[in-house]
Amino acid sequence: MELDFDATEEVSDYVSVPAGTYICEISEIRAGVTRAGDPRWSLRLMVAEGEFLGRQAAWDSLVFSTRGRARARKIFGALGLPNSGVVDVTPRDLEGKRALVEVRPAEFTNAEGRTIRRNEVPYEGYRPVPEGDDSGPVQGGASDTEVPF
Repeated sequence: MELDFDATEEVSDYVSVPAGTYICEISEIRAGVTRAGDPRWSLRLMVAEGEFLGRQAAWDSLVFSTRGRARARKIFGALGLPNSGVVDVTPRDLEGKRALVEVRPAEFTNAEGRTIRRNEVPYEGYRPVPEGDDSGPVQGGASDTEVPF
């Protein structure tokens, strides 16, 4: 058998749930900064109910720049957190919070030429979990930061 390993594309596939909308819980928050120096919290979203319970749905980011605050406001609202006026929050305030989160696969090529596949959350991808909703997912296919809203 003749094999050409140079003709094989290197792909790292991190998609662990199909595209759809899931009840997700924030299980981890990593505080950091963007290249522009704005505070950023990376959120690990885990499926909290249904067939894919316990699987990672996606990583998403909250960026607390002037431009990013509009999305942060929407996400805070979906998580049941205060999202108007001046609020004082820490990453810990988000741990364990749940929302309906839409995920979809995305693919890109990194600097080394490797194809990376992973789920992403669209800009409008968060909604509150309806009160008393126990129907499961709907599937379709570190330091304190003061955040002014």
